[in-house]
Amino acid sequence: MERRPHVGILALQGDVREHAHVLRELGAEVSLVRRPAELAAVDGLVIPGGESSVIDKLSRSFGMQHPIRDAIAAGMPVYGTCAGMIMLADRLTNPIAGQETFGGLDVVVTRNAFGSQVDSFETDLEVAGFEGHAVRATFIRAPLVAAVGPRATAIATLPDGGVVAVEQGPLLATAFHPEVSGETRFHERFLGLVRAAAR
Repeated sequence: MERRPHVGILALQGDVREHAHVLRELGAEVSLVRRPAELAAVDGLVIPGGESSVIDKLSRSFGMQHPIRDAIAAGMPVYGTCAGMIMLADRLTNPIAGQETFGGLDVVVTRNAFGSQVDSFETDLEVAGFEGHAVRATFIRAPLVAAVGPRATAIATLPDGGVVAVEQGPLLATAFHPEVSGETRFHERFLGLVRAAAR
């Protein structure tokens, strides 16, 4: 019998609890990750929404920046939502002074592309590979993919063509928050990547 995928959630800042709930409902074993040893014990990692600049600073304070970069380079599946997408991007158009990312995803991302908290919105999206109803996507101070490099693939766009979901091998990223709208298909897709990598 195939063992349950063991997924870590980077628990330095952000909406950790919401991701944990979805993943457990889908049958995954979930651990909160704050230290390199905890990262080494999981099969995949979720980087939640929050403040990318805070996640960046705390990851360095906790000694997590280089272990996460190494894990990504070694092929660990990683799913980033909102700030998590920012942290996975190879480049940012508008970083704050000194801001760094984990990188790995061949995209350029713009932080807070839609404005402040009051400019949050929901919309329906068609996602490549998803059957059935459209995805109800919740955007909260969300980023936007400004450019997609040759190694990454856009899998969801806004009506104006703005790219809001991408994948690249074992990496998956969304500018929005499926974990707050009851949408489970991105987490299912991620768990499929985790299972494939574990095999």
